[in-house]
Amino acid sequence: MTAVDSHEAAPAVPADPGPGVLDVVARVVLPVAEDPDVLPLYVDGAHAPEPQVDDDTPTLTLPSDQHPDQVVSRRAYRVDAGGRTSFATYFNAFPASYWRRHTSVREVTLRVLTTGPGTLVVYRSSARGAVARVTSRRLDGISTQHLALPLDGFVDGGWYWFDLVAGSEPLVLDTAEWCVPGRAAAPAQRVTVGITTFDRPASCAALLAQLGRAGQLHTVLDAVVVVDQGTRLVTDDPGFDHARESLAGRLRVIRQPNLGGSGGFSRAMLETLDAGRSDHVLLLDDDVVAEPEGIARAIAFARHASQPTVVGGHMFSMHERSVLHAYAEVVRPWQFRWSPSAPSVHDHDLARWNLRSTPWMHRRFHADYTGWWMCLIPVTVLRDVGLSMPFFIKWDDAEFGLRAATAGHPTVSLPGAAVWHVPWTDKDDSVDWQAYFHARNRLVAALLHSRYDRGGRLVRESLAISVKHVLAMQYSAAALRVRAVEDVLAGPDDLHRGLGTRLGEVRTLRAEHTDARVRPDAADFAAVRSLRPRRQDPSTTRPASRISTLRAAALGVLHQVGPLPLGATEAPEREVASPDAGWWTLARLDSALVANADGTGLAWLRRDRSAAGRALADAVRVHRELLRRWPELASAYRHAGPTLVGEESWRRTLGLAPPGTGGEEPR
Repeated sequence: MTAVDSHEAAPAVPADPGPGVLDVVARVVLPVAEDPDVLPLYVDGAHAPEPQVDDDTPTLTLPSDQHPDQVVSRRAYRVDAGGRTSFATYFNAFPASYWRRHTSVREVTLRVLTTGPGTLVVYRSSARGAVARVTSRRLDGISTQHLALPLDGFVDGGWYWFDLVAGSEPLVLDTAEWCVPGRAAAPAQRVTVGITTFDRPASCAALLAQLGRAGQLHTVLDAVVVVDQGTRLVTDDPGFDHARESLAGRLRVIRQPNLGGSGGFSRAMLETLDAGRSDHVLLLDDDVVAEPEGIARAIAFARHASQPTVVGGHMFSMHERSVLHAYAEVVRPWQFRWSPSAPSVHDHDLARWNLRSTPWMHRRFHADYTGWWMCLIPVTVLRDVGLSMPFFIKWDDAEFGLRAATAGHPTVSLPGAAVWHVPWTDKDDSVDWQAYFHARNRLVAALLHSRYDRGGRLVRESLAISVKHVLAMQYSAAALRVRAVEDVLAGPDDLHRGLGTRLGEVRTLRAEHTDARVRPDAADFAAVRSLRPRRQDPSTTRPASRISTLRAAALGVLHQVGPLPLGATEAPEREVASPDAGWWTLARLDSALVANADGTGLAWLRRDRSAAGRALADAVRVHRELLRRWPELASAYRHAGPTLVGEESWRRTLGLAPPGTGGEEPR
C-alpha cells in the first residue's frame, strides 16, 4: 500500500547551489494513485466546515470538490474551466514561520509554471489563522511566474500558499516550487537512511522500493542501512530484489540479534559515523509509508538551519489516511509524560477541517522531541550527545530529544514532512509486554532529565497506573511494572547488560498470568454468564472530575478486596469492547472478556483477591523505595549517561570492533 507514486527525476535539494542560485526547498507534489482519502492533504477540495475557533478569524471556502482525475502527474494538476483549486494544504503550503525562526532565510520565492488561462492568487496567514491576500497574477498560455515573498511577518506563526482559478478553459499547473537563496559556501548535505526492522519483510521492502523510486533523493542519498533483527528476513521478501536494484548500490542489510529499536537505530548511527560520508542520519520505522518529498524537505531545512537541528516528520494514520495523528510533541515536566504541544491535538482529520479552517495549525510549535518513525539527526549532534539510550523500545526518541536540547541542539517538528504509520491508539502496548518498557524507560528518562528533586508527580502517577492495572484485573501489566521499577533501582549498569535478554524475561513473566492469554474468538472461552443478572452494569463512562475519579477508585478497591462470589470466575460475567475497557468499568466486575485494541482477539480477566493484594503491596513497596532513593539514583544515572550512550559502550553491546580494526568482535 502506497500513498504516492514517487517516480521523480529532478533533484529537490541541489547538491551545491552557486551564487545567486535559488535552492528548491519544497516542490508542490500530488498523489498520482487514485486515492481520494489522501487528496485533501495535497489540494483543497470540499466546502470547509465552520472554523474551529471562538473568534471572528476570517477564512476562505472553496466552491467545489477536487477529484483524483484532475491529477495529471506527480507535479501537475488540472483545474477545470471555471473552477478553483487551493494549495493551502498540509503538503503544499509553505510553513513560513518555521523557516523564519530556525534559519537565516528572510525571503522565499514561489515559482509557478502553468498552461492555460486563469489567475494565480497568493495568500498568507498569521499565527491565529487570519488569512490575507498577498498578490495575484493573470495567466495565459504557457506562463512562468516568480514571486519573491518576505518572511519578516512570521515570527510566531503563519504559512504562504496559492490558489489557481481557471478561466473559460482548463488551467494546468505544470510545476510549482518554493525556493530560497542558495548557500554557495555551504558544502553538500548528504544523508544515510537507517531502518530497523523486525519480522516485517513486506513493509520494509515496500519502503525500500519507495526510496529507490524517489529520484529527488538520489543526489543526496549516500546509503540505506537496514538493520534486520528478525527471523523473517527482508532479503527473503519477493519485492526485495527490485528494491535493491532501484537503490543502485546504496543498500546495505545488516543482521544482528534483536536489540529493539534503540539497538537497531544505534547500529545505523554507528554505521553512518564510521562511513564518514553523510552529514545526517535519517531514522525511519520499517512499516511506514513515506512521502519522499517530505524527506527532501527535511534535508533542505536542515541544510539551511542556523544551527545543527534535529528535524522530525509528522505521523498520519495508516488506517485513516487524512488523519494527522501526531503533530508536535513535548514532555510535560511535572508529570514527565508525553503530550501534544498545546494547542495542537492528536487525530486531526484534514479531510474535515483543512488548513484554512484549523487556526491552531498556523502557529509555530515548540517540540521537545520527534518520533523516530521519521527523524533526521545531524552527525555533529551524534558526535556531541551520543547515540540512543539502551532502552530497547519506548522513550528512546524522547530522551534523545531532551538530551540534544540540553546540549543546545533544538528539535523542529516540520510541517510538510510526514509518513503514514499505524497510530499507537490502535495498539495495546500499555498492557502487553511493552508495559515494562513504558514504565522503566519513562522513569530512567526522568532520572536523567527531570528538573525536580524527586521527579515531580511522576512517582505518584506511576504508582497510580499500577493500581489501575490491579483494579482492572490486569495482573500481568502490574507485575511488569513492579519488575520495571526494580530494574531502575538496580542502577544504570543494567541497561546495556540486559538489552539482549530482557525481552525474553519480560515475556516469561507475563506468561505466568492468565490475563495475558489472548484468543481470537469469544467461543474459545466459557460462555458469558452473570451470577447477578439484575445487577446494574458498571458505567463505561470515564470519570469526568477528580471527585468522581476518587469515588470510582474507592468503589473499585472495595470491590476488588471484597469477597468473591462462589463461581464468579468460572465464566465471564460480561464481554467488554476495547473502547469501554477502562479501569473504572473493569474494577466493578469479577470476570470479563476484553477485546484488544486492534480487534484481533480477547483476553479473559478474572478477579483474584490474593493476586490483587500481592500486586498492590509490591507496587507500593517499590515506589516507596524509588521515591526515597530518587536523588541518589538521579545522580547515578546522570553520571553514567555519557557512557551509556557512548560509541564504545554500544560497540561492546553490538559486538563491534573499534573503527579501523575491521570485522566484528566475537560474541
